[in-house]
Amino acid sequence: MTVQKLDVEQFLKYAADHPVLDVRSPAEYKHAHIPGAVSLPLFSDEERKVVGTLYKQRSRQEAIKQGLEYFGPKMRVMVEEAEALLAARNGVTHGNGNSQNSKTVLVHCWRGGMRSGAVAWLLDLYGFTVFTLAGGYKKFRNHVLSVFEKPYPFRIVGGYTGSGKTYLMSELKKRGKVMIDLEGLACHKGSAFGALGQPPQPSQEMFENLLAVELEKAVAALQARTYSDDTEPIWLEDESMRIGLVNIPIAMWNQMREASVLFLDIPFDKRLDFLVTEYGALDTESMVNAIFRISKRLGGLEAKTAINHLLEGNKRESFKVLLHYYDKHYLKGLNNRPNTAMQVQPIESPAVDAPSNVARLLNKNQTISLEQ
Repeated sequence: MTVQKLDVEQFLKYAADHPVLDVRSPAEYKHAHIPGAVSLPLFSDEERKVVGTLYKQRSRQEAIKQGLEYFGPKMRVMVEEAEALLAARNGVTHGNGNSQNSKTVLVHCWRGGMRSGAVAWLLDLYGFTVFTLAGGYKKFRNHVLSVFEKPYPFRIVGGYTGSGKTYLMSELKKRGKVMIDLEGLACHKGSAFGALGQPPQPSQEMFENLLAVELEKAVAALQARTYSDDTEPIWLEDESMRIGLVNIPIAMWNQMREASVLFLDIPFDKRLDFLVTEYGALDTESMVNAIFRISKRLGGLEAKTAINHLLEGNKRESFKVLLHYYDKHYLKGLNNRPNTAMQVQPIESPAVDAPSNVARLLNKNQTISLEQ
């Protein structure tokens, strides 16, 4: 057997059916990686630093010798870890290797050089079918950035804070519509309280990796439809460019700003009721800290008022102050589009109710699609 190199498109296609082993250092992997890849580091962070220093300051040969010293004792463990991963993935007995398919792995490092080459050689020697990524993770990153430059049939779900847009997106998915959950990928709900109860946000680079993969899945899902329907878009929730600590890539953001917005107009009191139910159980101290973080934008008096209401146990009045702020902020962003009058399609709704509001969205989408 021989190790074969795949270009990034082929590599990602194979990754749908076979495990991807990221042999970069743990810190590199933690910062960002190909979604779904498993960390199988050839070197620890410190070992990588030593080898890199030798390569720069001494010679390639000295770096390789030091690398081999680190690699040698790990060979058996790396083979067994790869074997265990495949066994778990394929549901086969550890190490039986009865199926050629069950012994196929994809391997990559940063540039597709010595690290992936060494691990690929080892696994190939043991009997795995091994494919490596030509150009490594760096090539994958170039691919990710190119994904955001492509045109997409976006349709934006709009609505003031408290309109239940996250539940609308979930309902769209239940109905078989193609959607991308930006807030889910960002691990943040977009507001001052958006990080509360959420896992840590990914790095900007990891967010982009996740988003690019989801975009490609969305396009593939539309293309796989057995019927032709030009009204079928990719649904996205209306977001600020910044979601917590991460940003929507500018090329994609520009397309979102030019797409039609189906804006659910729900009464203030109904949205306030929803927010009290949604966030009322959150820890008071965490909510106070969240308000402090936006106090400059909110204004000193409003921030103080909102915090005092929280401390007095009156969350509804506190949320009312915040909701007025967010409505004003959202309206400014809504009107700051290339052609607001044409792009924003209002949909009046009496309540925050995902099933009925999704029906309104889909009916409106059908209407505007026929008019375009």
